[in-house]
Amino acid sequence: MNDQTNAIHFGYEKDSQGTMAVPIYMTTAYEFRDSLHASNLFSLKELGNIYTRLMNPTTSIFERRFAEIEGGISAIATASGMSAIFSSIVNLCESGDNVIVASAVYGGTSTLTGHTIKRMGIETRTFDVTNPSNIEFLIDNKTKAIIFESLSNPSLAVADFDKIVEIANKHNIITIVDNTVATPYLCKPIKLGCDVVVHSTSKYTGGQGLALGGIIVEGASCNDKIKNNPRYSHFNEPDESYHGLIYSSLPFPSFTMRLLLCVLRDLGASASPFNSWLLIQGLETLSLRIKEHSKNALKIAQFLDAHPKIKKVNYPLLASDKNYGRATKYLNNGASGLLSFEVESYEEALRIADGTDIFKVVVNIGDSKSLIVHPASTTHSQMSKDELANAGISDTLVRLSVGIEDCDDLIKDLEKAIG
Repeated sequence: MNDQTNAIHFGYEKDSQGTMAVPIYMTTAYEFRDSLHASNLFSLKELGNIYTRLMNPTTSIFERRFAEIEGGISAIATASGMSAIFSSIVNLCESGDNVIVASAVYGGTSTLTGHTIKRMGIETRTFDVTNPSNIEFLIDNKTKAIIFESLSNPSLAVADFDKIVEIANKHNIITIVDNTVATPYLCKPIKLGCDVVVHSTSKYTGGQGLALGGIIVEGASCNDKIKNNPRYSHFNEPDESYHGLIYSSLPFPSFTMRLLLCVLRDLGASASPFNSWLLIQGLETLSLRIKEHSKNALKIAQFLDAHPKIKKVNYPLLASDKNYGRATKYLNNGASGLLSFEVESYEEALRIADGTDIFKVVVNIGDSKSLIVHPASTTHSQMSKDELANAGISDTLVRLSVGIEDCDDLIKDLEKAIG
């Protein structure tokens, strides 16, 4: 079936009540048939629900459905997008390891990889996602992942997938792609050769700013890279915390199984069943909404590009944008509702952000409502001046998350604010 059909039907077999809508299984725990059944579940002799920190029927439907649309073989939902990124890193890394991260990423990802995991002994090395030739010089035998965004937030850089994947495959290193901005409907990183995809499902997936969530999707290539690979020895050697279990020997996706049995078990950044249910509702209409977001954003980008008071517009489907070639190569049916633009001064940027009526000053993206923010003083304010410059974020940059309102109304709102 096609993606839009899968988004509505995949992964749900109706229970005895025959409910058309996926039920919300709001429970922390599950009754076992008997003690032997409980023991078999914990020892993986049988598969089934043990505790909602590890699995939940509502969340499982969301995971299966999302993995199918993203082109993966399995998925794990998490409490937030940041927990999805962090969980993916710690699933691969230990003290003394390093990860290679694009310089143009979301501010939270930048501080996580540049500061927080540093305290855990994990080093971060950075590269330019649009010109990744220097990645090869950053790799050593302790490199565990190459991390980047398909469409960067807020500079809207489009990754050079072919080159990144070529280098990663040459050195047998796992790629982790944040596909939040593009969504599976505009970009398919797994089909482009990537191994793991993460999302903040709080954004376009939910679409209404109602629920926090994240998801990690494993591609089929990930298992092949892990098995018998000395980079990932902890997948190929007995895990003493699970009675000597060897993850790569299981008849299941090994990256996902270790996420479930080790990372979620010990760190507990699990998805709420209620949030999973809300995200299922959003997933049903994502393909329709992302087209409208993209259509509106392109019209607004063209309006801003022609405005005499706007110095520069970042939107990859503008023919004048430096990412245009990669955007037409790797993106399908649009480039999302995210765009950014630069004005003459810091004061002018704040004046415009504060001068809109329909666009609201909010740090979220992907909402059905249009949002505006000044990244350097909010979402990316933790970054140093050098980090901001490397990420393409200046004091004069304004970010828009274009919603699905009438586009003429949105243009009039911006026209009034710009003056």
